[in-house]
Amino acid sequence: MMTFSDPAILFFLFGLLAGFFKSNLEIPQQISRFLSLYLLMALGLKGGFALEKTGLTTEVIISLACAVSLAIAVPLIAFQILKRLVPHFDAAALAATYGSVSAVTFITATQILDHQGIAFGGHMAAAMALMESPAIIMAIFFANQIRHRQTLALGQSSSIPVHTLSIKKLLHESFTDGAQLLLLGSLIIGMISGEAGQDMMRPFSVDLFKGLLAFFLLDMGLLAARNVPGLKHQSPWVFAFGIIAPLFHASLALLLASLCGLSLGNSILLMVLTSSASYIAVPAVVRYAIPEANPSLYVGMSLALTFPLNLLFGIPLYVYLAQLVIH
Repeated sequence: MMTFSDPAILFFLFGLLAGFFKSNLEIPQQISRFLSLYLLMALGLKGGFALEKTGLTTEVIISLACAVSLAIAVPLIAFQILKRLVPHFDAAALAATYGSVSAVTFITATQILDHQGIAFGGHMAAAMALMESPAIIMAIFFANQIRHRQTLALGQSSSIPVHTLSIKKLLHESFTDGAQLLLLGSLIIGMISGEAGQDMMRPFSVDLFKGLLAFFLLDMGLLAARNVPGLKHQSPWVFAFGIIAPLFHASLALLLASLCGLSLGNSILLMVLTSSASYIAVPAVVRYAIPEANPSLYVGMSLALTFPLNLLFGIPLYVYLAQLVIH
């Protein structure tokens, strides 16, 4: 399988092994932060250069509409299932986690598509940005509903502290978050600078990309291994959700992409985005907005279970399934 001969994926596996053996190998946090910002900037530039060539086509609009639709549908479905498996606040946090997206999974998928010569639209980077916030907003709504019911059940009006975050503030924080803003800004700069900018930035956004992605995935492997203890003593049904849900979400995306006539590459990336789970954006908001939820559960599930499965097995499977369905 091509995935296991990819140096970036092999570095991820190496990081997993080093973490499991409790090695003191560690990537300093500031370097890890720089690598994530670099990858988003390079991805945004690539997307902008591609969009400058294609323009705002019908497929661009349809792809973005599909992305937003799935970003709303997935947390709705996930919450209805999860509240039967875990406490309701944990269900809301996990719904946000699985309804949002993983930028690293998406970036890795774009590299695999490039390697296989499968074309995709630069606008899918914008789709990734649009899919990040809806699940978080909905999870906060679910959590506030749970608190309201608890208050009514106890016959109290204000004795239970309510952690709320206004939608306006949440949207502002989502679109002005440094990583998100860098992605969107790079996308726009790529569109403005066009082919001339692409030639100038090639050493930065193309030549360095694969090596720095491998370095970042090494760090992700170490982090994934170190988050495994957070999954101890969880119900087998929770583990089953972490494995089955991404496959189900990817199937929904494939069905929608097929019905809407999306291209093969865009369909695959829509599947990857829909099947991924956030381990950066969601924890940053949910720890404040839903403090009743268990961070070791939603971070552990996304980073130590779903992220490795998607990276090692999910992406190749999604490519294969999309090739069977999309013509």
